[in-house]
Order: sequence, then structure tokens, then C-alpha cells
Amino acid sequence: MSVRVPLLLSLLLCSPLALADSASDLAAMSSPWSGSGGELGFASAHGNSNTESFNGRLKLRYSDDDWVHSMDLFGLRSSARYTETADDGSIVRRQQTTANRYTASAGSALQLGEHRQLTATVRYESDDFATYDRQGSFGLGYGTRLINTDRLYLDAQIGPGVRRSHNATTGENRNGFIGRGLFDLKFAITDNTDLVNTLLVESGSYNTFAQNDFGVAVNMNEHFALKAGWQARHNSIVADDKRKTDTLTTMNVVYSFK
Repeated sequence: MSVRVPLLLSLLLCSPLALADSASDLAAMSSPWSGSGGELGFASAHGNSNTESFNGRLKLRYSDDDWVHSMDLFGLRSSARYTETADDGSIVRRQQTTANRYTASAGSALQLGEHRQLTATVRYESDDFATYDRQGSFGLGYGTRLINTDRLYLDAQIGPGVRRSHNATTGENRNGFIGRGLFDLKFAITDNTDLVNTLLVESGSYNTFAQNDFGVAVNMNEHFALKAGWQARHNSIVADDKRKTDTLTTMNVVYSFK
């Protein structure tokens, strides 16, 4: 009995230290992955005409000491099926794709200090209905945080790059230098509602491309949110039968890594 009492006291004294060490080990083992994870939106209408629209996005970040790697994938596809009555009275069923666009980008950033980094980014997009149906670019830049408060931040990247574009109208491939700028803003309206806006500009001698993504996300719990988004894409030089600006409005479910 005299041996068990000191042993029990020792275990009781060591238990809080062991729990503290375990908690610190779990914190150190936290996942290096982060990001909005995935967005998904789908719409379907059936009746005299059938239409289906799908858009999805996957954004990931991976932190490794002084390096931060990122990936952004986006897809949009919309199609319509309808019937037409020919002059001879016969019924013809037709199907038409009205949107088919995919974009992919990846980047690496070397942290120089708090909110300062050197960046390298590659981006590729395919759009069946654009003047430039294929575009690829690579850019180097310097990034910094312009605004940093408890509820608002604004990050910026700027630097040179190169771009290769394919003109669907003429069949011509063009290469050229570009100036690239990326501005990323986030404002916490409330504890569970965020306003986000990302502006990308790639300006070269034969075309200036700009894409602005605006969204409002309402968190339902730790991982899921509802997001209303509005996207505007602009090309300064397009074919005569094309518009310079395209817009896209979405309502998506978002899954986030924490």
C-alpha cells in the first residue's frame, strides 16, 4: 500500500504534462493543406426545351516551410436540347453546347517575410466560344499585402511574363511579353459572412485580358458555405462577331479545408 500511493501521485502529476505534450504534437502535425477546397453548382430545366449547366472549382494551397504552392482548377459547361418543326411538318431534335470553358493555374511563392514573397505562376485556359480559344501564360512577380486589418486584407502581385494565344478565327498562334497583375481582397462582413474579390490582368501588345471574380460566402458550419458569385472576363481585341466582355453568375456550395 505504501508503494502504490507515491506511484499514484506521480501518475496524477505527470498526466497534465503528458496531455500538454500531446496537444502540442497534434498542433505540430496540423495539415499543410488549406484552401476553399471545392465549389460546385448545377442547374437543370426540362420541358419544351431541356437545358443543363454545370460549373465547378477546386482551389488548394500547400505550405512547406518558406514555400507556398497553390492550384486552381475551374470548369464550365452548358448545353441545350430542343425540338424544331421543319417546313414539311417533321420534328427535328437538336442539341447545342452553349458554354465549354476550362482553366487551370498553378503557382509557387517563396516567402521573404510576413506577407512578402517572390512568385512564379503558370495559367492555361480553353474556351470553345472565345476569340482566343486557347491561352497559356507564365509570369514572375513580387507579392505583398497592401491592406491588413482584423476584417480586411488586400494582397497584390505584379511582374512580367510571357503568353501564347491561339486565335480561333484566323488560326494564328501569337507569342508575346505581358505585364501581369493579381489583386486579391477579402472582407469579413460578419463572423460567418465574407466578401471576396480577385482581379487578374494580363496585358500585352496584341490583347489585354482581365478577369474579375466577386463573391459573397455565408458559412453554414466549419466546412460548408453557400456562395453567390459574379465573374466578368474582358479581352480588348476580339473578332467582329464576338463581344469583348463575358459575365457569369453562379450560386454554389463550397467545401473548405480548415
